[in-house]
Amino acid sequence: MSMKTTPIDIVGILDVLPHRYPFILVDRVLEVEDGERIKALKNVTINEPFFQGHFPGTPVMPGVLILEGLAQAGAIMAYLSTKDQTDGMLVYFAGMDKVRFRRKVEPGDQLILEAVTAKKKMRLWTLDAVATVDGQVAAEARMMATFR
Repeated sequence: MSMKTTPIDIVGILDVLPHRYPFILVDRVLEVEDGERIKALKNVTINEPFFQGHFPGTPVMPGVLILEGLAQAGAIMAYLSTKDQTDGMLVYFAGMDKVRFRRKVEPGDQLILEAVTAKKKMRLWTLDAVATVDGQVAAEARMMATFR
């Protein structure tokens, strides 16, 4: 396993993920270990379109979008480690277990998205994922994804 220490900026992320604004939820990859783990960053700003309705006067990042950010981070890791075998394929959610929300995510927060590979079986990946803000767990889940 090789550790990639050079961060991947948004241009590099857009080269890997098919997602685009307003649904790209990873701003920078901080660390990635080939097929094993990833640490990424989402800067949460008041300019996010979902804050207009969630909730007016008390902006809170929707939990489902925190999970999507974790999934996108995991997908980046999976794409980078399997690009020769999965060219042209997309990564799809296959399931989520043990989802817990522990803390609100608000404008101004830096959301750290971490995923560790728990199991790989052919094109099905199982990841243990945790989103933190200032070292506090905001959300955690076991996620399954597949290439198609």
